[in-house]
Amino acid sequence: MAIFFYNIFLLLYQAAIRVASLWNNKAKLWLNGRRDIFDHLNTEIRAQDSKIIWFHCSSLGEFEQGRPVIEKLKSQHPNFKFLLTFFSPSGYEIRKDYKGVDWVFYLPLDSRANAKRFFDIVNPSLVVFVKYDYWYYYLTECKKKNIPLLLVSGIFRQDQPFFKWYGNLHRSMLKCFTHFFVQDKESLQFLQSIDINNAIVAGDTRFDRVSEIADNFTPIGAVEKFCSSAPILVAGSSWPGDEKLIKDATANIPNLKIIIAPHEIHREHLDQLKTIFPDSVLFSQLITHSPEPITSNHLIIDNIGMLSKLYHYATIAYIGGGFSKGIHNTLEAAVYGRPILFGPNYKKFKEAVGLIETGGGICIASSSELSTLLKKFLSDKTALELSGKKSFDFVKQNKGATEMILYYIEANRLLTN
Repeated sequence: MAIFFYNIFLLLYQAAIRVASLWNNKAKLWLNGRRDIFDHLNTEIRAQDSKIIWFHCSSLGEFEQGRPVIEKLKSQHPNFKFLLTFFSPSGYEIRKDYKGVDWVFYLPLDSRANAKRFFDIVNPSLVVFVKYDYWYYYLTECKKKNIPLLLVSGIFRQDQPFFKWYGNLHRSMLKCFTHFFVQDKESLQFLQSIDINNAIVAGDTRFDRVSEIADNFTPIGAVEKFCSSAPILVAGSSWPGDEKLIKDATANIPNLKIIIAPHEIHREHLDQLKTIFPDSVLFSQLITHSPEPITSNHLIIDNIGMLSKLYHYATIAYIGGGFSKGIHNTLEAAVYGRPILFGPNYKKFKEAVGLIETGGGICIASSSELSTLLKKFLSDKTALELSGKKSFDFVKQNKGATEMILYYIEANRLLTN
Protein backbone atom coordinates (compact mmCIF):
# COMPACT_ATOMS: atom_id res chain seq x y z
CA MET A 1 0.00 0.00 0.00
CA ALA A 2 2.83 2.42 0.87
CA ILE A 3 4.45 1.98 -2.53
CA PHE A 4 1.08 2.74 -4.18
CA PHE A 5 0.90 6.10 -2.43
CA TYR A 6 4.56 6.76 -3.21
CA ASN A 7 3.86 6.25 -6.92
CA ILE A 8 0.86 8.58 -6.68
CA PHE A 9 3.11 11.17 -5.04
CA LEU A 10 5.60 10.91 -7.91
CA LEU A 11 2.86 11.41 -10.49
CA LEU A 12 1.40 14.40 -8.65
CA TYR A 13 4.86 15.90 -8.15
CA GLN A 14 5.63 15.74 -11.86
CA ALA A 15 2.22 17.18 -12.73
CA ALA A 16 2.73 20.04 -10.28
CA ILE A 17 6.14 20.81 -11.79
CA ARG A 18 4.62 20.93 -15.28
CA VAL A 19 1.94 23.35 -14.18
CA ALA A 20 4.36 25.52 -12.20
CA SER A 21 6.76 25.67 -15.16
CA LEU A 22 4.25 27.88 -16.97
CA TRP A 23 5.28 30.80 -14.74
CA ASN A 24 8.08 29.58 -12.43
CA ASN A 25 11.58 29.65 -13.91
CA LYS A 26 12.99 27.14 -11.43
CA ALA A 27 10.28 24.62 -12.33
CA LYS A 28 10.94 25.26 -16.03
CA LEU A 29 14.64 24.55 -15.54
CA TRP A 30 13.80 21.37 -13.59
CA LEU A 31 11.64 20.16 -16.48
CA ASN A 32 13.83 21.25 -19.38
CA GLY A 33 16.95 19.85 -17.73
CA ARG A 34 15.42 16.37 -17.76
CA ARG A 35 14.22 16.48 -21.36
CA ASP A 36 15.80 13.61 -23.35
CA ILE A 37 18.03 12.93 -20.34
CA PHE A 38 18.48 9.25 -21.11
CA ASP A 39 19.57 10.05 -24.66
CA HIS A 40 22.24 12.34 -23.22
CA LEU A 41 23.29 9.77 -20.64
CA ASN A 42 23.53 7.13 -23.37
CA THR A 43 25.59 9.35 -25.63
CA GLU A 44 28.05 10.56 -23.00
CA ILE A 45 28.36 7.64 -20.62
CA ARG A 46 27.39 4.31 -22.15
CA ALA A 47 30.15 4.48 -24.74
CA GLN A 48 32.77 4.91 -22.00
CA ASP A 49 34.63 1.73 -21.10
CA SER A 50 35.46 2.77 -17.55
CA LYS A 51 34.49 2.30 -13.92
CA ILE A 52 32.21 4.99 -12.52
CA ILE A 53 31.63 6.48 -9.08
CA TRP A 54 28.27 8.21 -8.80
CA PHE A 55 27.63 11.07 -6.34
CA HIS A 56 24.13 12.43 -5.86
CA CYS A 57 23.30 15.78 -4.23
CA SER A 58 19.92 17.37 -3.80
CA SER A 59 21.17 20.91 -4.32
CA LEU A 60 24.11 23.29 -3.96
CA GLY A 61 24.55 23.01 -0.19
CA GLU A 62 24.79 19.23 -0.36
CA PHE A 63 27.29 19.53 -3.21
CA GLU A 64 29.56 21.61 -0.97
CA GLN A 65 29.36 18.80 1.58
CA GLY A 66 30.16 16.15 -1.00
CA ARG A 67 32.86 18.10 -2.78
CA PRO A 68 35.80 17.32 -0.47
CA VAL A 69 34.99 13.60 -0.70
CA ILE A 70 34.72 13.79 -4.50
CA GLU A 71 38.03 15.59 -4.91
CA LYS A 72 40.00 13.44 -2.47
CA LEU A 73 38.53 10.23 -3.90
CA LYS A 74 39.33 11.36 -7.43
CA SER A 75 42.94 12.06 -6.52
CA GLN A 76 43.25 8.58 -4.97
CA HIS A 77 41.46 6.77 -7.82
CA PRO A 78 42.36 8.54 -11.09
CA ASN A 79 41.33 5.49 -13.11
CA PHE A 80 37.67 5.99 -12.21
CA LYS A 81 35.22 8.33 -13.90
CA PHE A 82 32.96 10.46 -11.71
CA LEU A 83 29.29 11.24 -12.30
CA LEU A 84 27.55 13.98 -10.29
CA THR A 85 23.76 14.33 -10.30
CA PHE A 86 21.49 17.00 -8.83
CA PHE A 87 17.80 16.96 -8.08
CA SER A 88 17.37 20.74 -7.91
CA PRO A 89 18.16 23.45 -10.48
CA SER A 90 19.70 25.46 -7.63
CA GLY A 91 22.56 22.99 -7.62
CA TYR A 92 22.75 21.92 -11.25
CA GLU A 93 22.61 25.33 -12.89
CA ILE A 94 25.45 26.67 -10.74
CA ARG A 95 27.67 23.57 -10.85
CA LYS A 96 26.92 22.12 -14.29
CA ASP A 97 30.42 23.11 -15.43
CA TYR A 98 32.21 21.78 -12.35
CA LYS A 99 35.54 20.36 -13.54
CA GLY A 100 36.07 18.04 -10.59
CA VAL A 101 33.92 15.33 -12.20
CA ASP A 102 33.54 13.87 -15.67
CA TRP A 103 29.79 14.41 -16.02
CA VAL A 104 27.10 16.53 -14.34
CA PHE A 105 23.43 15.68 -14.92
CA TYR A 106 20.02 16.14 -13.42
CA LEU A 107 18.75 12.97 -11.74
CA PRO A 108 15.76 11.64 -13.71
CA LEU A 109 12.60 11.56 -11.62
CA ASP A 110 12.31 8.41 -9.55
CA SER A 111 10.39 5.48 -11.01
CA ARG A 112 10.97 1.76 -11.43
CA ALA A 113 11.69 2.12 -15.16
CA ASN A 114 13.89 5.22 -14.79
CA ALA A 115 16.00 3.71 -12.03
CA LYS A 116 16.57 0.49 -13.98
CA ARG A 117 17.44 2.38 -17.15
CA PHE A 118 19.78 4.72 -15.25
CA PHE A 119 21.71 1.86 -13.63
CA ASP A 120 21.90 -0.04 -16.91
CA ILE A 121 23.63 2.97 -18.48
CA VAL A 122 25.83 4.14 -15.61
CA ASN A 123 26.57 0.81 -13.91
CA PRO A 124 28.45 2.50 -11.04
CA SER A 125 31.04 0.77 -8.90
CA LEU A 126 30.18 2.95 -5.89
CA VAL A 127 27.23 5.25 -5.10
CA VAL A 128 27.39 8.12 -2.61
CA PHE A 129 24.34 10.12 -1.54
CA VAL A 130 25.06 13.36 0.32
CA LYS A 131 23.05 14.17 3.47
CA TYR A 132 19.60 13.07 2.23
CA ASP A 133 17.32 12.96 -0.87
CA TYR A 134 16.04 9.41 -0.60
CA TRP A 135 14.44 7.95 -3.74
CA TYR A 136 12.93 4.50 -3.34
CA TYR A 137 13.50 3.02 -6.79
CA TYR A 138 17.06 4.29 -7.16
CA LEU A 139 18.02 2.98 -3.74
CA THR A 140 16.38 -0.41 -4.16
CA GLU A 141 17.86 -0.85 -7.64
CA CYS A 142 21.28 -0.13 -6.18
CA LYS A 143 20.73 -2.81 -3.55
CA LYS A 144 19.46 -5.33 -6.14
CA LYS A 145 22.69 -4.87 -8.09
CA ASN A 146 24.75 -5.24 -4.91
CA ILE A 147 26.52 -1.91 -5.46
CA PRO A 148 28.06 -0.28 -2.35
CA LEU A 149 25.91 2.67 -1.30
CA LEU A 150 27.06 5.26 1.23
CA LEU A 151 25.35 8.21 2.90
CA VAL A 152 27.77 10.98 3.92
CA SER A 153 27.08 13.92 6.25
CA GLY A 154 23.73 12.35 7.09
CA ILE A 155 21.55 13.89 9.74
CA PHE A 156 18.37 12.46 11.21
CA ARG A 157 15.61 14.00 13.34
CA GLN A 158 12.77 12.45 15.29
CA ASP A 159 10.11 14.13 13.15
CA GLN A 160 11.24 12.32 9.97
CA PRO A 161 9.06 9.53 8.49
CA PHE A 162 11.74 6.88 9.19
CA PHE A 163 10.83 7.04 12.87
CA LYS A 164 7.03 7.18 12.54
CA TRP A 165 4.49 4.35 12.63
CA TYR A 166 3.73 4.96 8.94
CA GLY A 167 7.40 4.95 7.86
CA ASN A 168 7.83 1.37 6.63
CA LEU A 169 8.64 2.46 3.07
CA HIS A 170 11.14 5.02 4.30
CA ARG A 171 12.76 2.50 6.63
CA SER A 172 13.10 0.07 3.74
CA MET A 173 15.09 2.76 1.88
CA LEU A 174 17.58 2.95 4.73
CA LYS A 175 18.07 -0.82 4.54
CA CYS A 176 19.58 -0.28 1.09
CA PHE A 177 22.64 1.58 2.39
CA THR A 178 25.93 -0.16 2.96
CA HIS A 179 27.05 2.40 5.52
CA PHE A 180 25.99 5.72 7.05
CA PHE A 181 28.36 8.52 8.03
CA VAL A 182 26.24 10.78 10.23
CA GLN A 183 26.94 14.20 11.66
CA ASP A 184 26.07 13.66 15.33
CA LYS A 185 25.33 11.17 18.09
CA GLU A 186 21.61 11.94 18.01
CA SER A 187 21.41 10.81 14.38
CA LEU A 188 23.25 7.62 15.26
CA GLN A 189 20.85 6.92 18.13
CA PHE A 190 17.80 7.50 15.92
CA LEU A 191 19.12 4.98 13.40
CA GLN A 192 19.89 2.45 16.12
CA SER A 193 16.33 2.85 17.46
CA ILE A 194 15.03 1.29 14.21
CA ASP A 195 17.73 -1.37 14.12
CA ILE A 196 20.04 0.40 11.65
CA ASN A 197 23.48 -0.37 13.05
CA ASN A 198 25.79 0.11 10.06
CA ALA A 199 26.53 3.73 10.96
CA ILE A 200 29.22 5.82 12.61
CA VAL A 201 29.51 9.45 13.69
CA ALA A 202 31.93 11.08 11.25
CA GLY A 203 30.82 14.70 11.47
CA ASP A 204 30.04 17.16 8.71
CA THR A 205 32.30 17.26 5.64
CA ARG A 206 31.56 20.98 5.28
CA PHE A 207 34.14 21.64 7.98
CA ASP A 208 36.74 20.11 5.67
CA ARG A 209 35.41 22.02 2.69
CA VAL A 210 35.45 25.48 4.27
CA SER A 211 38.91 24.83 5.69
CA GLU A 212 40.14 23.97 2.21
CA ILE A 213 38.61 27.16 0.79
CA ALA A 214 40.26 29.30 3.47
CA ASP A 215 43.62 27.58 2.99
CA ASN A 216 43.49 28.34 -0.74
CA PHE A 217 42.20 31.91 -0.43
CA THR A 218 43.18 34.32 -3.20
CA PRO A 219 42.53 38.08 -2.86
CA ILE A 220 39.75 39.90 -4.69
CA GLY A 221 41.36 43.16 -5.73
CA ALA A 222 38.18 45.18 -6.21
CA VAL A 223 36.88 44.16 -2.79
CA GLU A 224 40.18 45.04 -1.13
CA LYS A 225 40.00 48.48 -2.73
CA PHE A 226 36.45 48.95 -1.42
CA CYS A 227 37.36 47.84 2.11
CA SER A 228 40.47 49.96 2.47
CA SER A 229 41.19 50.01 6.22
CA ALA A 230 37.58 50.34 7.43
CA PRO A 231 35.78 47.82 9.66
CA ILE A 232 33.61 45.56 7.50
CA LEU A 233 30.28 43.83 8.06
CA VAL A 234 29.75 41.06 5.52
CA ALA A 235 26.10 40.02 5.22
CA GLY A 236 25.95 36.69 3.42
CA SER A 237 22.90 35.07 1.76
CA SER A 238 20.67 37.91 2.98
CA TRP A 239 16.91 38.07 2.54
CA PRO A 240 14.81 41.28 2.51
CA GLY A 241 14.10 40.97 6.26
CA ASP A 242 17.83 40.79 6.98
CA GLU A 243 18.60 43.76 4.76
CA LYS A 244 16.03 46.04 6.40
CA LEU A 245 17.34 44.97 9.82
CA ILE A 246 20.93 45.78 8.83
CA LYS A 247 19.90 49.16 7.44
CA ASP A 248 18.21 50.13 10.73
CA ALA A 249 20.99 48.70 12.91
CA THR A 250 23.84 50.48 11.14
CA ALA A 251 22.21 53.87 10.64
CA ASN A 252 24.23 55.34 13.53
CA ILE A 253 27.52 53.56 12.82
CA PRO A 254 28.99 55.84 10.13
CA ASN A 255 32.50 54.34 10.05
CA LEU A 256 31.29 50.83 9.17
CA LYS A 257 31.39 49.55 5.59
CA ILE A 258 28.93 46.82 4.56
CA ILE A 259 29.24 44.12 1.91
CA ILE A 260 25.90 42.49 1.08
CA ALA A 261 25.80 39.21 -0.82
CA PRO A 262 22.04 38.60 -1.22
CA HIS A 263 20.51 35.15 -1.51
CA GLU A 264 18.66 36.24 -4.65
CA ILE A 265 20.40 38.37 -7.28
CA HIS A 266 17.54 38.90 -9.74
CA ARG A 267 17.02 42.45 -10.94
CA GLU A 268 13.98 43.15 -8.77
CA HIS A 269 15.85 42.31 -5.56
CA LEU A 270 18.95 44.26 -6.57
CA ASP A 271 16.76 47.31 -7.28
CA GLN A 272 15.17 46.86 -3.86
CA LEU A 273 18.61 46.78 -2.26
CA LYS A 274 19.62 49.94 -4.09
CA THR A 275 16.56 51.60 -2.59
CA ILE A 276 17.42 50.46 0.95
CA PHE A 277 21.07 51.49 0.52
CA PRO A 278 20.89 54.41 -1.94
CA ASP A 279 24.63 55.13 -1.89
CA SER A 280 25.54 51.51 -2.69
CA VAL A 281 27.66 50.26 -5.56
CA LEU A 282 27.26 46.92 -7.35
CA PHE A 283 30.28 44.65 -7.62
CA SER A 284 29.88 44.60 -11.39
CA GLN A 285 30.18 48.40 -11.34
CA LEU A 286 33.10 48.31 -8.94
CA ILE A 287 35.29 46.22 -11.20
CA THR A 288 34.77 48.67 -14.08
CA HIS A 289 35.36 51.81 -11.96
CA SER A 290 38.01 54.32 -12.83
CA PRO A 291 41.02 54.57 -10.48
CA GLU A 292 39.18 57.26 -8.50
CA PRO A 293 38.52 56.55 -4.78
CA ILE A 294 35.30 54.69 -3.91
CA THR A 295 33.06 56.85 -1.74
CA SER A 296 30.24 54.37 -1.10
CA ASN A 297 30.04 52.48 2.20
CA HIS A 298 27.80 49.75 0.78
CA LEU A 299 28.86 47.10 -1.73
CA ILE A 300 26.22 44.80 -3.23
CA ILE A 301 27.49 41.54 -4.72
CA ASP A 302 25.51 40.85 -7.90
CA ASN A 303 27.00 37.45 -8.75
CA ILE A 304 27.05 33.90 -7.39
CA GLY A 305 30.12 32.10 -6.08
CA MET A 306 32.18 34.74 -4.24
CA LEU A 307 30.65 34.57 -0.78
CA SER A 308 33.02 32.04 0.77
CA LYS A 309 35.93 34.36 -0.09
CA LEU A 310 34.16 37.55 0.99
CA TYR A 311 34.08 36.49 4.63
CA HIS A 312 37.87 36.82 4.64
CA TYR A 313 37.34 40.59 4.53
CA ALA A 314 34.79 40.66 7.35
CA THR A 315 35.41 42.19 10.73
CA ILE A 316 32.03 40.74 11.70
CA ALA A 317 29.84 38.34 9.70
CA TYR A 318 26.06 38.31 9.49
CA ILE A 319 24.45 35.16 8.07
CA GLY A 320 21.08 35.66 6.37
CA GLY A 321 17.91 33.60 6.51
CA GLY A 322 17.34 33.66 10.26
CA PHE A 323 14.22 35.79 9.84
CA SER A 324 13.02 33.67 6.92
CA LYS A 325 13.20 29.95 6.07
CA GLY A 326 16.36 29.30 8.07
CA ILE A 327 19.94 30.49 8.19
CA HIS A 328 22.49 29.72 5.52
CA ASN A 329 26.07 28.46 5.80
CA THR A 330 27.72 29.78 8.98
CA LEU A 331 30.90 27.74 8.57
CA GLU A 332 32.09 29.68 5.51
CA ALA A 333 32.50 32.70 7.81
CA ALA A 334 33.55 30.90 10.99
CA VAL A 335 36.63 29.38 9.34
CA TYR A 336 38.13 32.87 9.05
CA GLY A 337 37.76 33.47 12.79
CA ARG A 338 34.99 36.07 12.79
CA PRO A 339 32.08 36.67 15.19
CA ILE A 340 28.99 35.13 13.53
CA LEU A 341 25.61 36.86 13.94
CA PHE A 342 22.26 35.52 12.71
CA GLY A 343 18.51 35.58 13.30
CA PRO A 344 16.36 33.26 15.44
CA ASN A 345 15.52 30.56 12.86
CA TYR A 346 18.71 28.54 13.36
CA LYS A 347 17.83 25.62 15.65
CA LYS A 348 17.63 22.99 12.88
CA PHE A 349 21.22 23.77 11.94
CA LYS A 350 23.60 21.83 14.15
CA GLU A 351 26.64 23.92 13.26
CA ALA A 352 24.85 27.13 14.26
CA VAL A 353 23.83 25.61 17.57
CA GLY A 354 27.44 24.54 18.08
CA LEU A 355 28.73 28.04 17.34
CA ILE A 356 26.38 29.53 19.91
CA GLU A 357 27.39 26.95 22.51
CA THR A 358 31.07 27.75 22.00
CA GLY A 359 30.58 31.52 21.94
CA GLY A 360 31.50 32.15 18.31
CA GLY A 361 27.90 32.60 17.18
CA ILE A 362 25.27 34.99 18.52
CA CYS A 363 21.54 35.03 17.80
CA ILE A 364 19.96 38.47 17.42
CA ALA A 365 16.22 39.16 17.46
CA SER A 366 16.00 42.84 16.46
CA SER A 367 17.82 45.71 14.81
CA SER A 368 18.55 47.25 18.22
CA GLU A 369 20.26 44.04 19.37
CA LEU A 370 22.30 43.95 16.19
CA SER A 371 23.28 47.59 16.59
CA THR A 372 24.37 47.03 20.20
CA LEU A 373 26.52 44.03 19.26
CA LEU A 374 28.14 45.77 16.33
CA LYS A 375 29.07 48.76 18.49
CA LYS A 376 30.40 46.45 21.19
CA PHE A 377 32.65 44.49 18.83
CA LEU A 378 33.88 47.59 17.02
CA SER A 379 34.82 49.31 20.29
CA ASP A 380 36.15 46.27 22.19
CA LYS A 381 38.96 44.57 20.28
CA THR A 382 39.40 41.90 22.95
CA ALA A 383 35.73 40.82 22.71
CA LEU A 384 35.96 40.83 18.92
CA GLU A 385 39.07 38.64 18.84
CA LEU A 386 37.79 36.24 21.50
CA SER A 387 34.50 35.60 19.68
CA GLY A 388 36.37 35.17 16.39
CA LYS A 389 38.81 32.70 17.95
CA LYS A 390 35.93 30.63 19.28
CA SER A 391 34.47 30.46 15.76
CA PHE A 392 37.80 29.40 14.28
CA ASP A 393 38.43 26.79 16.98
CA PHE A 394 34.96 25.33 16.47
CA VAL A 395 35.72 24.67 12.80
CA LYS A 396 39.21 23.34 13.51
CA GLN A 397 37.97 20.89 16.15
CA ASN A 398 35.31 19.43 13.84
CA LYS A 399 37.43 18.69 10.79
CA GLY A 400 38.17 15.14 9.67
CA ALA A 401 34.94 13.63 8.31
CA THR A 402 36.36 13.32 4.79
CA GLU A 403 39.37 11.31 5.92
CA MET A 404 37.13 8.98 7.93
CA ILE A 405 34.94 8.30 4.88
CA LEU A 406 37.94 7.68 2.63
CA TYR A 407 39.49 5.35 5.19
CA TYR A 408 36.30 3.26 5.27
CA ILE A 409 36.23 3.01 1.47
CA GLU A 410 39.84 1.88 1.31
CA ALA A 411 39.75 -0.41 4.35
CA ASN A 412 36.69 -2.23 3.04
CA ARG A 413 38.05 -2.36 -0.52
CA LEU A 414 34.89 -0.85 -2.01
CA LEU A 415 36.92 0.22 -5.04
CA THR A 416 39.45 -1.83 -6.96
CA ASN A 417 41.44 -0.18 -9.76
